[in-house]
Amino acid sequence: MSENQTVNEPEVDKKNLDFILDIPLQVTVELGRTKLLVKDVLQLNQGAVVELTKLAGDPLDIFVNSKLVARGEAVVVNEKFGVRLVDIVSPNERVEKVL
Repeated sequence: MSENQTVNEPEVDKKNLDFILDIPLQVTVELGRTKLLVKDVLQLNQGAVVELTKLAGDPLDIFVNSKLVARGEAVVVNEKFGVRLVDIVSPNERVEKVL
């Protein structure tokens, strides 16, 4: 391998990474889950409460393109909900799960 190939490899990697940095991804924060029968869904109305499987205070699951990548806690930022990351998988694991 010549010296030029060694010097250019990081540059090629950076160009490849730059190519994917602008790809939009769907980020979802899941508060909890439940299963309901069709008849129960049809009976839902304003003010109804749907019980979820998670307990109050449990970490929220954070998905990127439907793949779990982190867990966090709910916060309020400028009167909007947000999520503070408290546990995150390694960058290599995240790339593998997202792509």
